[in-house]
Order: sequence, then structure tokens, then C-alpha cells
Amino acid sequence: MINFIKYSNRLEIKMTKIQKYLVTVLASICIIGAFGIPLGDPKFLIQAFILESSFIALTIVSLKNFRFAYIPNFIIACLVIAGNTLSPKHLEIMSTLHPFYNAIVLIIGGYVLQALLLITNGITLRQYRTAKIEKSS
Repeated sequence: MINFIKYSNRLEIKMTKIQKYLVTVLASICIIGAFGIPLGDPKFLIQAFILESSFIALTIVSLKNFRFAYIPNFIIACLVIAGNTLSPKHLEIMSTLHPFYNAIVLIIGGYVLQALLLITNGITLRQYRTAKIEKSS
């Protein structure tokens, strides 16, 4: 249970265990992204900030337990994986591990955490749908 204070009223949001994992994965992606932005190509700085801002927004929206975060989570995770796979420079960095720190950030942030985001988001969406069906019955 997370307590938010809104205009001196107490607003309680109950989160399941998997929703906590989802928010943790999104927060981890934000942290890795913050480490990765200074390492990237300066000509893509604005795009990096936009992508990082979208992950921060999705973390906040998921933290507040809005159902509208599920589809954007899928879309952005797939775009990040596809973008890293289609970028020749990223593939070169990851295959040669040179520079090493960039390669680690790309592998962890671009594949491992994105795959975890897809998995936890899928499980959370399934739980939401079953709860919605049970509630309507």
C-alpha cells in the first residue's frame, strides 16, 4: 500500500506484488538511462531525454496504478529493443564490448530490463483483466 498526500486528503493506492515489480523495473530503466545519456552520441541528446522522460512518466503513471500505462509500456519496450537491434553502432559496441561501460549499459538497459518490462507488464495486464472480469461478474 502506498500513501499519497493530496491536498491534505489521504489517498491510498493498493499495489500487488507484480505491480511493485513493474514500477521497480521502470525505475531501474530510468536509472540506467540516466547513466547512459552522457555516454551516448551528443547529436541524439534530445531524443535520449525524450525517451528518458517517457520512462519517468510511465513510472509515475504505473506507480499511481493507472491502467493506461500497460500499452505504452509494451510499445516503448519493443521500440527500444528494435532500435538497439537495428542500430549498427549499438550492435558494434555490444559485440566488441568496446567501450566496455557503454556495452554494459546497452545490454542491461536495452535488452535485459526491457525484456523484464515486457514480462512484468504482461503479467500485470493479465492480473488487471482477470480482476476486471471477476469484478463485473
